[in-house]
Amino acid sequence: MKRLSRLRRHRAAGPLLLVFGLLTIGTTFQVASAVTNTTTLNADRSAQIEEGKQLFLKGCSSCHGLNAEGGVVAPSLIGVGAASVDFQVGTGRMPMADMSQQAMRKNVVYTPEEVHALAVYVSSLAPGPEIPGDELLNYERDGSIAEGGELFRTNCAMCHNFAGQGGALTQGKWAPSVMGVEAKHIYEALITGPQSMPVFSDKTLTPEEKLSIIKWIKHAETEPQLGGVALGRVGPVTEGLLVWTLGIGMLIGVAVWLAMKAR
Repeated sequence: MKRLSRLRRHRAAGPLLLVFGLLTIGTTFQVASAVTNTTTLNADRSAQIEEGKQLFLKGCSSCHGLNAEGGVVAPSLIGVGAASVDFQVGTGRMPMADMSQQAMRKNVVYTPEEVHALAVYVSSLAPGPEIPGDELLNYERDGSIAEGGELFRTNCAMCHNFAGQGGALTQGKWAPSVMGVEAKHIYEALITGPQSMPVFSDKTLTPEEKLSIIKWIKHAETEPQLGGVALGRVGPVTEGLLVWTLGIGMLIGVAVWLAMKAR
């Protein structure tokens, strides 16, 4: 007891007790803040899930089922992930009136907040690919145009055309143009494989290679037409048809002119 009394009377005891008190208060505040933030995040997520569920029941359940289990005309959404919903709804492909037709890009029906709520609700049903964040989509820093062009020609050009303008597939389907598409939606298409498109997992194309493809697409969107008229950049068929039509037309014109001169 005497030793404890001597320690209390030591001139360093006051500052030490002050530091200890401050550390205790700071630690308590940090723990309380973390608990509060976690509770707030959970509450926000629960609210988004509920909002997304109500939107789903109104606009999607007639085809995909009340519990997203799928139906006769539409597939199950369990396990497709938030990225698939963000791509399909965020590009206006869904909702659609006729599920027997190929979904095409059109005006978006929902607001960005409603699209996010739908994605959160579907992702809550089962794990799946998540929506890529801005920190993942820094293609200007992490991508390579040269590598992206090579990867695009190897993996994408057979369907989307060597210039990304889209092309015809079998059974009346087509691969859409990739020009003018947001980087986020291109990345989501690569990891979810919408409709006839295959899924490019990180084992097939690494995240850096995906960013290189996006960087090449964005570069191609602004590339000048140094060779003259682009003619849609859909390949030699259009160019050959134009040359053939003009050539035949000129030959017919020359033949008519010669026939008239011979009279």
